Amino acid sequence: MSEPITLTQRVAHLCACAYSDAERVIRDGGARVDGMIVREPTQLITGEVVEVDPAAHPDAIEPATVLHHKPAGVNFAADARIEPATRWSEDPSGVTMLPRHFKGLTALMPLDTDASGLVVLSQDGRVWRRLTEDSNEIEQEFIVEVRGEAGPYALGMLARGLSFNGRALPPCKVSWQNEVRLRFAIHDVQPGQLQHMCAAVGFEIVAMRRIRIGRIPLSKLPPGQWRALPVGERF
Repeated sequence: MSEPITLTQRVAHLCACAYSDAERVIRDGGARVDGMIVREPTQLITGEVVEVDPAAHPDAIEPATVLHHKPAGVNFAADARIEPATRWSEDPSGVTMLPRHFKGLTALMPLDTDASGLVVLSQDGRVWRRLTEDSNEIEQEFIVEVRGEAGPYALGMLARGLSFNGRALPPCKVSWQNEVRLRFAIHDVQPGQLQHMCAAVGFEIVAMRRIRIGRIPLSKLPPGQWRALPVGERF
């Protein structure tokens, strides 16, 4: 009879990976012993058949990016409850979320506390670089509900000619969605900027929602819930 070894050692051998990676595979439910999922890395193995789910292999696991519908009035990142219980039941991504995917998610492209809408949290360095280093190239779309009276040139002034924090704002696209809601398609928007722009032409913002970042829409994602971003979808 062979000397018993830990499940971690067997999985590390099967996957040709470090023990730390093997432990994560096991705790994520990616290892089976005689056909049964085992999550205890220290379990001793002798002649049992150990199999590793190909999707749980360390080389096959992609870092996670999630899209969250932030409700108005909550902190951009600190109050985002990214956990299995708040995943959208109709998430169409098909992405399997492992326990490790819920750790180290970095919030990207800030959204004002009083605004609602699409926020991005990611473990993926490629997404991080895209939404930070290239953020001024990515168009964002907002629906802004306003009240107040504005002059006949309000839309033109919003689209071009305003400044914020001492800098001239680049042109943006602004149109009426209905009699009280404005649609902004805008680049490199800063916290507080839309409130400042609307106030400059006589509008007070009642509600504000971000519905798109680049090519990624908020779509039907319910407030307070999240969905995974499939590999290959780009902002």
